[in-house]
Amino acid sequence: MADGTAGQREWRIIGMDCGSCAAKVRGAVERLPGVEDVDVALMARRLRLTLDETQTSPERIENAVRGVGFGIAPKGARPEKPKGGFVLPDGAFPNAPEAVEIDSEPEEIAGPDDDAQTFWLKTSKGRLVFGTGALLAAAWASRLVQPAEIAHWAFVLATLVGIVPVAQRAFAMTRAGMPFTIEMLMTIAAGGALIIGEPEEAALVVFLFAVGELLEGASAGKARDSIRALSKLVPKTARLEVGGKTREIAAERLQLGQIVQVRPGDRVPCDGEVIDGTSGVDESPVTGESVPSLKEPGAEVFAGSINTEALLRVRVLRSAEDNTISRIVRLVEEAESARAPTERFIDRFSRVYMPAVVGVAVVVAIVPPLAFGQAWGEWVYRALALLLIGCPCALVISVPASITSALSTGARNGLLMKGGAVIESAARTSHVAFDKTGTLTHGRPRVTDVSVLSGTDDDLMALAAGVESGASHPLGQAICVEAERRGVQAATATGGRALPGKGAEASIDGVTVSVGSPRLANERGALTHDLRTRVTALEAQGKTVVIVLREDVPQGLIALRDEPRADAADAVAQLRGLGISSVMLTGDNARTAQAIAEGLGIEHRSELMPEDKVTAIRDLTVNARVMMIGDGINDAPALAAAHVGVAMGSGTDVALETADAAILRNRVADVVGLVRLSRATMSNIRQNIAIALGLKAAFLVTTVLGITGLWIAILADTGATVLVTMNALRLLFFRPTGTAEPAGYVGLTAETRPGQAASTI
Repeated sequence: MADGTAGQREWRIIGMDCGSCAAKVRGAVERLPGVEDVDVALMARRLRLTLDETQTSPERIENAVRGVGFGIAPKGARPEKPKGGFVLPDGAFPNAPEAVEIDSEPEEIAGPDDDAQTFWLKTSKGRLVFGTGALLAAAWASRLVQPAEIAHWAFVLATLVGIVPVAQRAFAMTRAGMPFTIEMLMTIAAGGALIIGEPEEAALVVFLFAVGELLEGASAGKARDSIRALSKLVPKTARLEVGGKTREIAAERLQLGQIVQVRPGDRVPCDGEVIDGTSGVDESPVTGESVPSLKEPGAEVFAGSINTEALLRVRVLRSAEDNTISRIVRLVEEAESARAPTERFIDRFSRVYMPAVVGVAVVVAIVPPLAFGQAWGEWVYRALALLLIGCPCALVISVPASITSALSTGARNGLLMKGGAVIESAARTSHVAFDKTGTLTHGRPRVTDVSVLSGTDDDLMALAAGVESGASHPLGQAICVEAERRGVQAATATGGRALPGKGAEASIDGVTVSVGSPRLANERGALTHDLRTRVTALEAQGKTVVIVLREDVPQGLIALRDEPRADAADAVAQLRGLGISSVMLTGDNARTAQAIAEGLGIEHRSELMPEDKVTAIRDLTVNARVMMIGDGINDAPALAAAHVGVAMGSGTDVALETADAAILRNRVADVVGLVRLSRATMSNIRQNIAIALGLKAAFLVTTVLGITGLWIAILADTGATVLVTMNALRLLFFRPTGTAEPAGYVGLTAETRPGQAASTI
């Protein structure tokens, strides 16, 4: 930077397949002067750091990463391939498929050299497997037809050819201050096996190591597939209207305010607003809802949804990097950087574990021969096998592999979590605190009762809708919606005005009509004993009552209530089944809160100001692990105070920014799904740690006892890594709700109203 101040820089890394790879990249750059806040994301293949260019240039960062065997390119640039590895001559396999080029993939997700998208033989790891395998097979064949001495040297040659690129990386990382790496252990083990006269086993170990590296890359690619699939929901091109004509352009180049055409069968290329046309739109790729949603002028559509019936003209509302799908992908990627406490502990442990195993190997190599007169060759061989067991790859990847799979599964099911720390905290939740309005309830009052004193129901609704026409108050809007639903035409009103805190009134047919609270009726002497009894009975049910007056004469009552969501009671019951207590925190009056809480079977605290909610959360956190669910600005402080803050998808931007997680489908039952997914993830992590440490412990004993040798040791190492990764991938098939979801990736629900989508992520 020109002024020499520190600033954040970002690169894309190619060639990372496991946690130890990420550790190598981190170790290569964090020792450089002027480098701080190093963040290496394995699944996103991202290196981000704060750099003071007066001390270290970006070019030096890139050279340091290349020096330890990885490809690197600045964010947005075309990624390069990592150098090194066994490379066969061009044209050696003329019939091999060509690598698949992906020019339009987002740089953060995939690239032209992505192993998951490239024929394995065209990668350096694939060529290393083929080359070492071919040389090993040739050496075995030579042993059958050639003298033993020639076969011996054939195995030596196979070992040297395969180990040279590994040794180059090992010494490069040693120069970078990282001597304890699997590459260095492999180099020592293979070289030592040659020295003690075991070239056949050395060659086999080199080949198995190459196979393990290839399998690790394939497993990591599989873990990235689900994130990559999200980005593919958005079409690459869009039909842009320019001067009355249409032309195709890249969807990522669309600008705000431009008009695009979406033909039947096409995917919508942007988040936008329909300005012309009426059609059903299949939003299942975005919302998970299988029934097409009717879109008319003024309705909002989401990138990735599918137009099913007729041509739509859509105005672009959000840029490509800010649409619904992009936000989900970005949040999943960013969440990888928020490391779980377990992951941080494993990382610290692995830094001690490998040197400790190396120390044990040295003791095994020298103590028996020196102290007990045992054969040097035998105990050096066992020590070399121990070195291979000392690689912590499986242990290091045990946590991030599970976390990444869980984040991807959550994104597909409308559950976004900001990292492993959130998953770990959510798994330990013992109490859930719910906001009421907009969380346990829809957040929109609805007419529940119409009680007529004079005339008919339709007459009463016509008068009330006439007074409330154009109202901004939620109760007035609910009355107008109910009248429209009943097919009642609102009476023509003039001179309408609001009565602050009491209601509204207007003139209808020359007569003053008022729609207001019982307090207004009481002030005007219209609240009779019978009317008061009816009001009290309705309010006891948690309903808000308005009275329609015509020249201060009661015409009838209209009761409204913000109804609980359909799945709220079942969700509270499911949480109880998981051993989790629930409580509702609301600013509503005690009578309304009690009525709602009794219907849901939940404890409640009422008449709480925002600061009171924070106090309530802090009281709970003294002896419990608390998750807070909310949606409004007033919930943001409480979300921050809880161990885990979860925002409903239709909530405000402030709540979503403050929260640790988001439920995009506005289903209370998804709170249960989030807890289940978190618990399943932590169980998966424990399984992975047991696999990694258990296999190594078992083979450490058998190796010291002389039961297993070098090639079994390398199988134990690479096999554990592959087993851990494959076990973590099982989370991709986990269903948090216990039922299969519709095809596609979820984001918002059909319940989300137009205009709300901007605040869903």
